[in-house]
Amino acid sequence: MKINLAKSAGFCFGVKRAIALALETAKNNRKVYMLGDIVHNEEVVRQVEKAGIKKIRRLYEGTNKILLIRAHGSATKTIDQGKKLGYKIIDATCPMVKETHRIAKNAHNRGLNLIVIGDKKHDEVLGIIGQLKSPAIVIDSINSIPKSINNIRKAAVVVQSTQNLNKVTEIIALLKKAIPHLEFHNTICQPTRIKQEEIKKMSKENDLMLIIGSKNSANTQRLYEISKSLNPQSYWVDSVKGIKKNWFRNALNVGITAGASTPESIIQKIIKQLLSFS
Repeated sequence: MKINLAKSAGFCFGVKRAIALALETAKNNRKVYMLGDIVHNEEVVRQVEKAGIKKIRRLYEGTNKILLIRAHGSATKTIDQGKKLGYKIIDATCPMVKETHRIAKNAHNRGLNLIVIGDKKHDEVLGIIGQLKSPAIVIDSINSIPKSINNIRKAAVVVQSTQNLNKVTEIIALLKKAIPHLEFHNTICQPTRIKQEEIKKMSKENDLMLIIGSKNSANTQRLYEISKSLNPQSYWVDSVKGIKKNWFRNALNVGITAGASTPESIIQKIIKQLLSFS
């Protein structure tokens, strides 16, 4: 059995930056808090908690406290509330997500309706729409396009950074038919595009595909969906425990990729396990 590891597998720049910033902040400060997980991966979450960063559900008044903004970003009102309650803000938002925030605010200030293509309850999407003072429309599939778009004359579209470009293209085609003036800002990040293009190729070249990442990772989910559509022998695991030996019985070539928040250590443990099968 030959194992082929995707060149793009694992951490992207934004995740590396967020983790490094979190650990550096924890090293020099005792009262560091986050509203949720730094990224969507259990091992990384444990690493950050071990460093002393505490996850909280709401902000409390106090002194000498730091609020670490996660890689997915946050709503403006959350940051404002943190400052008001005395928190020092350390912003670990991915720079590419910050750029989407800038585009969204600029469109809003020019009087355009904002449409976000993405998962409605995902932290990144909530952070994007949380940049505006008025409601935005969030579309997560062709079936969720609201009839109200027929009443919109001018709009700007941004995209959750980890969306599937093919699905986004389908949605945009329908929006263009309904909205006379539509600005499309393709804010799918470069690491996501590279990962998705690579897995399209690998899924056709390998007998079996293994996608590694947490079950709550949006970008890993996209990779799995793309792979599964091209190669039925595609499996999504978050650790060695999820692997079943019988999957690989007739597999001569196994392709492996991993989501943007999957640590190298998990990837290597899984490769080691697969090598023991051959």
